[in-house]
Amino acid sequence: MPSADPLEVPDDGPSPSEILRTGELVVVGRIPSASNVTLVCDAVLGDRELRCVYKPVRGEVPLWDFPDGTLAGREVASYLISQALGWDVIPETVLRDGPVGPGMLQRWISTPDNTERSHSSTTVSATDPFIGASELPATRVDLVDLCPPDAMPTGFRAVLEALDGLGEPVLLVHADDPRLQRIAVLDVILNNADRKGGHVLEALDGGVYGIDHGICLHTDDKLRTVLWGWAGEPVPAHLVSDLRALEQQLADGSTDLRTALAEHITADELDALSLRITILAASAAMPEPPPHRPIPWPPF
Repeated sequence: MPSADPLEVPDDGPSPSEILRTGELVVVGRIPSASNVTLVCDAVLGDRELRCVYKPVRGEVPLWDFPDGTLAGREVASYLISQALGWDVIPETVLRDGPVGPGMLQRWISTPDNTERSHSSTTVSATDPFIGASELPATRVDLVDLCPPDAMPTGFRAVLEALDGLGEPVLLVHADDPRLQRIAVLDVILNNADRKGGHVLEALDGGVYGIDHGICLHTDDKLRTVLWGWAGEPVPAHLVSDLRALEQQLADGSTDLRTALAEHITADELDALSLRITILAASAAMPEPPPHRPIPWPPF
């Protein structure tokens, strides 16, 4: 049987990128907790497989503030921006045809949780029940997590205090981790309206990845994130340098990056992206949360 683990693709075989872009898609299951139709697939090319997430455009739920049928393209644009920065914090993402039409296809990220449970926490077949995170024993503190207000883990930052479903006080926290901080900075320029805790994955390869960027890159200010722990603090100098390099790429209207982004977002959205980059690079400081709905709900 072919292997679905991207880490097992040999050097002399097709690259993971080639498999993702041209492999035949075989649906493995569906992520039932997702607000849009989200399918787990194996992309098969020759005798190799690559596990991936497929979000068909026709499965997107209409939103009042985002044009219909644009979420897949926004996911691809977000990936292109991450790559242009050299940060590699969004899994490889492409727009291509699939079993139920055009959609976004993204490389699956293997984490300790989804590997140990063989993806049972996120995928469901015709016969297998969905296992929710609340039904599984907690074995470690996640990069974004909840804890009692008097028991914040060492090396974490507090975001806000709230009440859980039983009325008990809890503290929303996230790790003070430079890998996570890059995602927080990226979210500012992407204008990410939906950075939930479950959209941050700590992978087996040692990387930290952000997923679910369908509602990004709007012209209006819509930043909603659980990563407010660095609010008002300086952006590290090396990240500011990367932002300035990206600013220059977008300033030249003939660059490959601007041309590629124009296939997925509007000219006004491109201009708004450039302006957010300019402002963040000039201030070199993370923004403060707005007074109205600063985090997505639910936060996980």
